[in-house]
Amino acid sequence: MSKNETMMQYFEWYLPNDGLWWKRCASKAEKLAALGITQVWLPPAYKGISQEDVGYGVYDMYDLGEFDQKGTIRTKYGTKEEYLEAIRAFHAADIRVFADIVLNHRMGGDELETITAVTDNPENRCEQIGGAQRIRTRSKFTFPGRKGKYSAFTWDHRHFTGTDRDEASDEQGNIYRFAGKHWAEETDPENGNFDYLMGLNVDMSNPAVVRETKKWLKWYLQETGVDGLRLDAVKHISFPFYRELLKDIREQTQRNLPAVGEYWSGDIERLRHYLDAVDNEMSLFDVALHYSFYYASTESEDYDLREIFRNTLVSECPESAVTFVDNHDTQHGQSLQSFVDDWFKLPAYALILLRREGIPCVFYSDYYGNPVKKRPLVPNLGKLIKLRSFYAYGEQEDSFESKNLIGWVRRGDEEHENSGLAVVLSNAAAGGRIRMKIGRRFVGESFHDVLGNCTEPVVIDEAGYGDFCTKGRNVAVWVREGAFEDLIINE
Repeated sequence: MSKNETMMQYFEWYLPNDGLWWKRCASKAEKLAALGITQVWLPPAYKGISQEDVGYGVYDMYDLGEFDQKGTIRTKYGTKEEYLEAIRAFHAADIRVFADIVLNHRMGGDELETITAVTDNPENRCEQIGGAQRIRTRSKFTFPGRKGKYSAFTWDHRHFTGTDRDEASDEQGNIYRFAGKHWAEETDPENGNFDYLMGLNVDMSNPAVVRETKKWLKWYLQETGVDGLRLDAVKHISFPFYRELLKDIREQTQRNLPAVGEYWSGDIERLRHYLDAVDNEMSLFDVALHYSFYYASTESEDYDLREIFRNTLVSECPESAVTFVDNHDTQHGQSLQSFVDDWFKLPAYALILLRREGIPCVFYSDYYGNPVKKRPLVPNLGKLIKLRSFYAYGEQEDSFESKNLIGWVRRGDEEHENSGLAVVLSNAAAGGRIRMKIGRRFVGESFHDVLGNCTEPVVIDEAGYGDFCTKGRNVAVWVREGAFEDLIINE
């Protein structure tokens, strides 16, 4: 029986540095599968600048917690063997694993180099504001702990285009572009040119870099057995690079390797342009929809719910959209902080989990809570995930007629027993009721709100309609009477 795809981002920024994460992943695989999770996105598994590193301060991508480098053998999450065992556990539970791939930058080089660089305006990287000068930068990567295992390739200033740090002056905040180098021409236009993000910016126009990157990715796929890729910071990398890399690796491995890119922009036109530029070789996280959720949560009843999907990827390119409510970067205290307010979390998840379009991605901290930041878990989120797995099938029809009250139905299909549901969502204090057609196949049947916001059943009339309601600033999900036993959540 076919099943709706549901991804979970199985990490967040504030996990403990105890080296036990991969073991925790392995121990949860079967429960996640029973919940309805079909894909997990795991954090970057390679060695960072320190054991505390979350994974985005990349030092050595061949070191998955195997070599004594940067003062540690394990990463924050554990050892290489524990990582591979977690992947095997997910596979045994029929869950596909997406690896977080960070190719934009490197940090924590082993040796200093003195090189010539010019200074570009941080607000407009197309404008040079300082002449040639000699700077000291830690741009030589020799990986002494690995001693050439897996790859003898070493990195130096020739493989990078710039940095933001001069070790000689200890100044930060400038953008130093190495002499003879140019920023990639086809990147996001923010700041004039957004090739540079952080650390040492990898030069994707260098043929040696491209060859080594292809070699590494092929090794990584073979070594780990992961099923897909989450591509970090794609707006900062030359657009043609990923188009060619993905085509090449799929041809080499003879695999239909899925990939989802993080292009952080709420501008739907930029997202669409990027998909065109990469020949639709990947899908993208729907950042535009995330911001719709964020604004809806902060504006409350002033927000027009009829516009919630306007100018979003899932509405314009649903086959290319991975939808989400929040992630590690939008958490409180992070660089892209835009955390959806608690009251709107469950309605937002209903809008991605119980609809036909897009593949939804559930954030770890929303499902489990975040004790470090004293953030609660989202109540009933587990039920929504199971509702998607069991009942969110069949034809979809929207009732988006009111600014503060919207709803939709899924009419079910023959393949999934008891499938079909109705959803009503409110962002005003009063709540309300919507008459919707669930279908004649349900005539005379009683529907109940699984989330418990409405206690009176709805009986479907002879025309296939029901009057479905919800409380104010909340969401109600209606399913057939007797279809509750499947929704027991065993953590």
